[in-house]
Amino acid sequence: MTGLRLAAIVLAAGSGSRFGGNKLTAPYGEGLLIDGALHAARIAPVEEVVVVTGADPKVIEHVQAIADPRLRLVYAQDHATGLSASLKTGLAALPAGIDGVFVFLGDMPRIPTMVFPALCEAIDNGAPAAAPVFGGRRGHPVVFASGLFDELMELEGDKGANGLLDALGEQVVTVPARDDGVLFDVDTR
Repeated sequence: MTGLRLAAIVLAAGSGSRFGGNKLTAPYGEGLLIDGALHAARIAPVEEVVVVTGADPKVIEHVQAIADPRLRLVYAQDHATGLSASLKTGLAALPAGIDGVFVFLGDMPRIPTMVFPALCEAIDNGAPAAAPVFGGRRGHPVVFASGLFDELMELEGDKGANGLLDALGEQVVTVPARDDGVLFDVDTR
């Protein structure tokens, strides 16, 4: 592993309206839906995992019950304004001196962790961002180098960082994933 100082953000503030509410704390597999993203974030080579909460207070209770000192909860006051508000809350909570950040979506339970080394290598080699791809589609988690943090803090609405990634074009290093878990999310029951 490189000498990069990395952190992770798990975006878990949404209301899950397309799901019918309380999506992240709904049963999934042998636990809750959010457990997959939390597990992947904790396996990533990161110093800290910032979990951004909002609409579902059960997310806070669930994360507090996990014995991992790297987990830190932050509450996105303006979570209802969209995904970008949650991302900015997470970025603002990162420790100083972080070189990059993994961004995980709380409703993606099957992230294949085997893509993490290649994503980190891309950032270490100077890429502004790196993302896994499966079947020609960009997936998650995306890793952003700290040089993009200011631009990420200017995002608005519910589209997250897709527009910024699109604007960066080929500067975003893509890492082939052998598993569609980089695309799989849960929107309906």
